[in-house]
Amino acid sequence: MLHRSRKLFDNLFCYIWSGHGNNSHTYLFPNALRGERPHVIVDPGFVVNETYEGCLDSLTDAMGSDGFRVEDIGLIINSHAHPDHCQATETIVERSTRTDGKGKINKAVVAIHREADEYYRMAGERMFNMFGMKAVRLDPLIHLAEGDLNLGRDEKQVALTVLHTPGHSPGSVCLYWGAKKVLITGDLVFNGGVGRTDFPGGSITILKQSIERVSQLDVEYLLPGHSTEMGSIIEGKQRVEQNFRAIKFII
Repeated sequence: MLHRSRKLFDNLFCYIWSGHGNNSHTYLFPNALRGERPHVIVDPGFVVNETYEGCLDSLTDAMGSDGFRVEDIGLIINSHAHPDHCQATETIVERSTRTDGKGKINKAVVAIHREADEYYRMAGERMFNMFGMKAVRLDPLIHLAEGDLNLGRDEKQVALTVLHTPGHSPGSVCLYWGAKKVLITGDLVFNGGVGRTDFPGGSITILKQSIERVSQLDVEYLLPGHSTEMGSIIEGKQRVEQNFRAIKFII
């Protein structure tokens, strides 16, 4: 299995990519929604990456070991529109699709920032070609915007805040879970590093502004989109603050 599973809380599981090739980490909020597809994931990653590793198969197995099925995903949140974070979106939507007795089709909903959606429509095919891959369909039903994103209801509700944090890619977002002091950063901030800005639409100036903004949050768990030589998840308020100080110094 190429993903390492980590249960951070009862309602947040981390699937840390540990393969040789490129792929994003995936974060799961299980049983966050009502209905037959209650799970929410952030950044499903590749189906198969550039080194032919079965990324989605590995994620499926890792989730299965924790008692969750990819077919039961009801919401897919993409932090941005780069292939290593969103290629598996289309396949998961297909796997989740069901038809009821009245012929009504139900499937997972895709959410992404409007600017990321527009960027994908303009540059998605070129980005996939850079990886030697065919572009996939995202077809988002929800355009994420600054502000509250509440998953579920009552005592099980996960109250997220969507933060528009471009710089690595147009329309990039971070997700902040204030109740648990969790920040999911996509490719904005890593452990000891930051997202690259040499792809189309990247900007080091805008990246710095986005990093400065999220560094003001009260964070005890920083969940990045990729691991680095320094590590992956950063735990503890002091370590998170040290990481922000270090990366501000190097960029």
